[in-house]
Amino acid sequence: MNNIGTYAIPFVIFMIIILGLFREVPLFDTFIKGAHEGLQATLSITPSLIGLITAVSMLKASGALDIFTNMIAPIVAHLGIPPEITPLAILRPISGSGSIALLDNIFKNYGPDSTVGRIASIMMGSTETTFYTIAVYFGAVGIKNSRHTIPSALLADLVGITMSIITVKTLMA
Repeated sequence: MNNIGTYAIPFVIFMIIILGLFREVPLFDTFIKGAHEGLQATLSITPSLIGLITAVSMLKASGALDIFTNMIAPIVAHLGIPPEITPLAILRPISGSGSIALLDNIFKNYGPDSTVGRIASIMMGSTETTFYTIAVYFGAVGIKNSRHTIPSALLADLVGITMSIITVKTLMA
């Protein structure tokens, strides 16, 4: 049972080849067509990803995130939100790798079993890297107007952040 992962992918590839031969599918031509479509999708989302990565890098390097976090710290503290998770709550919808770095920092400073660490952990699991996801998936299918997607996704992130705080304060206090 421990070796199932070792054999799973070769088994799936073998089954695809067998089924393709059984159904008389031109395997190599189909593979080349799929690879071509994958490359086209990658090229179509590249400008969006470059823009997003540049914006996140500028936000981190400029210190704007720290300035904004310090400005709203009294407000979030008054609302009962630990100010230590504010940078994570702000960066999570924008950058997955940046939010993982902040989570690691929270774990180092407060520990994973602290209230702040637990809130951060639940927040990471219940929110999404909204802008990255929209850039990738909308870019892949060529959607230019996101309409209500961004407000709805950010509202869902806000609910995830809020519920992570409520959950930890209610169940683990």
